[in-house]
Amino acid sequence: MIIDLISDTVTRPTTGMLEAIMHAKVGDDVFKMDPTVNALQEKAAAMFGMEDALFFPSGTMANQTAIKLHTQPGDKLICDKYAHVYNYEGGGAAFNSGVTCKLIDGNRGMFTAEQLQEAVAGRSDIHVPYSRLVCIENTTNKGGGACWDFSELKKLQKISTDNNLAFHLDGARLFNALVAKNETPQQYGHLFDTISICLSKGLAAPVGSILLGSKEHIAKALRIRKLLGGAMRQVGLLAAAGIYALDNHIERLAEDHQKAKEIGEVLESVAYATKVETIETNIIIFYVDEKIGADNFIQKMKTKNILLTPMGEGRIRIVTHLDYTNEMHEILIKELKEFLK
Repeated sequence: MIIDLISDTVTRPTTGMLEAIMHAKVGDDVFKMDPTVNALQEKAAAMFGMEDALFFPSGTMANQTAIKLHTQPGDKLICDKYAHVYNYEGGGAAFNSGVTCKLIDGNRGMFTAEQLQEAVAGRSDIHVPYSRLVCIENTTNKGGGACWDFSELKKLQKISTDNNLAFHLDGARLFNALVAKNETPQQYGHLFDTISICLSKGLAAPVGSILLGSKEHIAKALRIRKLLGGAMRQVGLLAAAGIYALDNHIERLAEDHQKAKEIGEVLESVAYATKVETIETNIIIFYVDEKIGADNFIQKMKTKNILLTPMGEGRIRIVTHLDYTNEMHEILIKELKEFLK
């Protein structure tokens, strides 16, 4: 048995999801003739109370499209130093849109309204890039699945509006935050100009992300998606998996969160774990004693068929997900407790 906790992207379609894929009606999505893709987009837009939506093959492409929508070459986007759009999208903001990133030194991937106000303050002349866009990530990946406080997001939105800045949400794991904080998609749909949501992480679909926004934004996004090579044909097979995920895999995220907290409790009790980040959702980030070393710890766990991810600076990440069973959970707990024995 392989216990793969590298990411929540490692899941495989459930029986019900495979049935949905097998029976999906398909057409040519480039011509907007795939009925299942159209149904997914309409469903997602309605969930968030936004005008329109567009299906993408990846979250990175959805985020990069949003950045290109809101900026021009030479502009500046503002994000946290831990942000996925800066750290894990291959330098796409610079390559695809020709923009620079103003990084805020936040806490676990989240910054305050005061910090954003400082970032947008100052002169605006030919020597300085125009600030055009604020990017938020919820939950924060590098921050250990941390959830933003919604009241703080409202303050950030006001500052963005007051300064004529677009407001984009990288919501790759937004549904984890919604479940953990008992919030609704509509709350976020009213707050952001554009939102990307991932179907292939906690929701366990095999492929796909959705970009939400106004009809005008999505019309432009369709052109950008084509430019980036993201136009697809009979992709209703994958859209069917996305619809199934939205219908069946949201509430169950609470199970992943509970398992993550139980793992965290074990790590708090063992001597070799020197620090465990606060656990709110399905991501655990912890440090091990320097005498053991993160790489050594990961390799030893690998010999026990348990796969973990290094996060740099001595940190290790564990991510719970749909395919992480109760049996696997018991084995992991046992191995963590007995690691030094």
